[in-house]
Amino acid sequence: MSNLHQHRWRRSLSILLILLLWGVAGCQPLQARDSNGIQHLTLWHGVNPPANRDVLDDLVAQFNQSHDQIELEALYVGQGDQQIPKILTAVLGQSPPDLLWYAPMLTGQLVELDAIRPLDDWYAQTKLLDDLDPSLYEAIALEDHLWSVPFGVNNVGIFYRPSLFAEAGIADLPRTWDELRRVAQQLTDRDAHPPRHGILLPLGKGEWTVFMWLSFLWSAAGDLLDHGQIHLVTPEAIAALHLWQDLVADGSALLSQPERGYELTDFLAGKVAMQLTGPWTLRELRSTGVDFAVMSIPMDQQPATAIGGENLFIFRTQPEREQAALQVAEFLVSEAAQTQWAIGTGYLPVNLRSRQSESYQAVVQDQPALQIFLDQAEQGRSRPIFANYNRLSDQLGRAIEAVVLQSKSPEEALSQAQQRLDRILGTSPHER
Repeated sequence: MSNLHQHRWRRSLSILLILLLWGVAGCQPLQARDSNGIQHLTLWHGVNPPANRDVLDDLVAQFNQSHDQIELEALYVGQGDQQIPKILTAVLGQSPPDLLWYAPMLTGQLVELDAIRPLDDWYAQTKLLDDLDPSLYEAIALEDHLWSVPFGVNNVGIFYRPSLFAEAGIADLPRTWDELRRVAQQLTDRDAHPPRHGILLPLGKGEWTVFMWLSFLWSAAGDLLDHGQIHLVTPEAIAALHLWQDLVADGSALLSQPERGYELTDFLAGKVAMQLTGPWTLRELRSTGVDFAVMSIPMDQQPATAIGGENLFIFRTQPEREQAALQVAEFLVSEAAQTQWAIGTGYLPVNLRSRQSESYQAVVQDQPALQIFLDQAEQGRSRPIFANYNRLSDQLGRAIEAVVLQSKSPEEALSQAQQRLDRILGTSPHER
């Protein structure tokens, strides 16, 4: 038995044993149509904040009104990590939801469990790929099949305070890593009230930190995989970590509270002049009245950004239920639904026709920052969707944290992360 198959067998057995302890046997089998001939479907999601859930609930209501034989119920089941035990329990208990809204990095695990339906035939029939942003293909394709439907998409940029740039005498935005480092130093003023740093960097080993840092790895023309194998110790990864380490060593980077790099408190208070985040923060920032603008990620070898967001997965249930769930997916990625979702939440539309629609373009004109995210989407990349991404992210996050805390060099941190992954996954250097 190969190392890969041994790992998959051990992983599936471990999951099964854990779930038996959670009482999977009590799950009920899936039901078909009710006595009135209506197909009842469930969509599990972690849409947050609550205002965004209201937008989704409104779309669900519209779907139900226009489909008299299908009744869709959207259920909030917690944030990402909270959902995993529920999802796995439902899958192995043969009582999954019909649809799941989740980050695409879960794809590999769901495919490994044979939990979701491949969508190649549906995409061929609907021609929806013609309407979707081509940069999203990387997040739906695995092992020669298409597994999910992009629903909400965003990417990473740098928000900045124009007033603080003007105060520091900075007229031109940084376009390269060297310029970013120099501008961050110019913006740093420890005698200001409150003291100011040039940029906020996320502290922590969680997915947020990894997501923010990947834009810099890809800008250095680096990658996480080499011929399908995890390969972290590369000149590009070392260079990207050195940049963050240098920003801290210069005294121009303020580290966030642990695992809270998404909070805007220091940016709004003027304690930092720049912060890595995405278009999902636009509504909050506009409501504060604080001046802000957005720039693309300064580049090393090439323009780059990390693409985030959530996809829709169709679980294996019964053919009739799966076909009904696909009708839901087709509705939610339509031009009208995506326009409504994007305007209401700050996500970018996944549907290209929606991006060009008159109503969405009016929003872009009113919020010029959106155009930055739309433009750089062409250079965006998605995180890998293979089954071991969570292990990769965990070890990479630990390496990034060690570097920004100045406790390890980039070379040392990445080497230790690779060694731990090799032990966990049963790989060896010659296999990489």
